[in-house]
Formats: sequence, structure tokens, C-alpha cells
Amino acid sequence: MGEIRITSTPYDDVFRTLLNDCSGLIIPVINEVFGETYSGEEEIVFSVNEHFLNQQGGNEEERVTDTSFKILGEETKKYHLECQSSTDHSMLVRMFEYDFQIGMTKLKEEGQYLELEFPKSCVMYITGNKKLPKELKMRLKLQNGESIEYKVPTVRVQDYSLEEIEERKLVLFLPFLILRYTEKLKNKKRPTEEEISKFYEEMIKVLNKSYEKKEINEGERIIL
Repeated sequence: MGEIRITSTPYDDVFRTLLNDCSGLIIPVINEVFGETYSGEEEIVFSVNEHFLNQQGGNEEERVTDTSFKILGEETKKYHLECQSSTDHSMLVRMFEYDFQIGMTKLKEEGQYLELEFPKSCVMYITGNKKLPKELKMRLKLQNGESIEYKVPTVRVQDYSLEEIEERKLVLFLPFLILRYTEKLKNKKRPTEEEISKFYEEMIKVLNKSYEKKEINEGERIIL
């Protein structure tokens, strides 16, 4: 076996930690992105996040997805989410690779066909760059001349106000909201410490309201 390379970022690690310790908080995000109507009582089953891809020279590269899981409801569905701070075309290629590998874990025979089902995928952008796309798209040209569109929706965390986050129960976004000041701090007219502190206090109010309404438990509140 050749060299194995692991790719990960601090943002990925934070996102995975939140999901490991507060897995139920992903349900409102799934409802928001995919128009689902989960109640929050469904069981979430996480999948293996490491996939090995063959590279030139016989090496293998280990690709670590942020999270892939199944939600067990009336109909079991697979999901795959990635947390990103920036975008380029390589992101879409990686999403396709991940989705293909996830689909390969359970091939089905349908008559004379093998069926490979992609998960419902989404990229969660955590910075405030307005150039971030609302959807990632790739056109697959097959050898028979047909073309298939591969689309991945995105959710841009910084587009949401605190009011919208509270109303839609998207408290999973809260730890990333302070990043909206990253670019502002580079400007000549920098935000004041008072302004940032006030925003932080407003975030904590939303968090505490969610706890008081029993939308999150004490452990989740502390972790967030």
C-alpha cells in the first residue's frame, strides 16, 4: 500500500464534534435544506466517514467526509453534509467522489441493472462571502451521448439572521456566526469590541431561549 494522506480542517473538526455530541441538531438543517418535515424524534445513524481513493502510482488517499448518515423515519434516507469556508471547482469534484463512494456501500440489483443511489448532499458555507454559490452543478456526459446533471444545494450560514435561526431552530449555525466579523475586521472601519460583544450576547440569548423552550437540552447548550 502506498502513502495514505488525510485531509481535514479545523472547521471540519468543529462541525464533526458538534454532530457527534449534538446529533439531533442536524434535523432542522435537513428540514431547511431539503424541505423535509422531520419532527426531531427520528433516529440518526452515522456512517463511516473515511473513504479510500486510488491515486496515480498505486498510492491511496484517504478522503474524510464531514458527515454522512441515515435518518430512520417512515422512509430511510441517506444524507451527506460538508462544512466549507470557501469554494472552487474542486469542491464539487470532491462531493461527487464522496457521494459515489457512499452509494457504493450498498449497491442494489434491479433486474439486469445494478443500482447505485447517491445520498442527499449539501455544502454548508460558514463564511460571509456573497460570491458563494447557492447551488453546485456538474454535467456528466455519458458514453452513449446522454448528459446527466449532478446538483448539490448549498446553505450559507451567514445569510441567516438571529431571528431566522431562532424561528427555524437552526441553532447548529450559532458557533459559526461570529465568523461574519472576519472580513469586517480587515476594513478600515473596523467593528468595535462593543459591537462584537453585543452580537455575541444576542447569540447567547437565542441559545438560552432554545433551551427554555426545550428545543435543546443542557448538554447541547453547554457544547454550543
